[in-house]
Amino acid sequence: MCIAVFVWQNHPRYPFLLLLNRDEFHERPTKPAEWWEGGEILGGRDEIAGGTWLACSRGGRVAFLTNVLELHTLPDAKSRGHLPARFLESTKSPKEFAEEVVREAHQYNGFNLILADLSSKPMMVYVSNRSEEEPAVILEVSPGIHVLSNAKLDSPWHKAQRLKLNFKELLNQYGEEDDIQVKEMVEKLMRDTVKADESTLPHICSLDWEFNLSSIFVEIDTPLGRYGTRSTAALTLRAGGEVSFYEIYLENENWKEQTVKYQIDKLK
Repeated sequence: MCIAVFVWQNHPRYPFLLLLNRDEFHERPTKPAEWWEGGEILGGRDEIAGGTWLACSRGGRVAFLTNVLELHTLPDAKSRGHLPARFLESTKSPKEFAEEVVREAHQYNGFNLILADLSSKPMMVYVSNRSEEEPAVILEVSPGIHVLSNAKLDSPWHKAQRLKLNFKELLNQYGEEDDIQVKEMVEKLMRDTVKADESTLPHICSLDWEFNLSSIFVEIDTPLGRYGTRSTAALTLRAGGEVSFYEIYLENENWKEQTVKYQIDKLK
């Protein structure tokens, strides 16, 4: 489970700004964000399946993913984490790649996937294989603030609504001409442990599990080990093309942080 909030094409200094919490078992082997082989893709990696939940490229492509909360899953499903990696390695537009994903969507457990091109012709697309209306859905993401949790984009879950409201308020405090302090945003917004009232839970799985997952920052002791927020990333694009990838992450139960900056090739 993960949660992300982002502003897209709706801020004069930051065409794109994303905050994302990744939730996973603490014991699952994971690499923090780094440049992958070849030096073109930057992101973290799941060392078991080999995929990623968030990554970006020197050419200005970004992809991030959340799972859909569901009671029944496919035991032999393909790894969802390969979808962001495949997009970043491809030359297809976000919409073209989304159409490719839809054709094979039945082979995966529930996912929400955001695909974006931040270069000179910006475009962002949302694709999910768990739609109420049809087997899969592709939507072009409109300018503004959006939240992606474990249901469809901008679903009115407690944690999503709380994060969107607090994110908007903090953005307004900085103003349109000020630098946004991403570390402060992460600390104020993404480490929020307030849980939902049980009456507002989606009632998909057990109430205990849903209640424990209902906060923005998750911490749970389970029979399989500790589960919760393993890392928080803040990915920003400035109007001039500078990308900053800030990450705070758990390593051997200690929190570490790093920042990687680069210039999008097509905006140099």
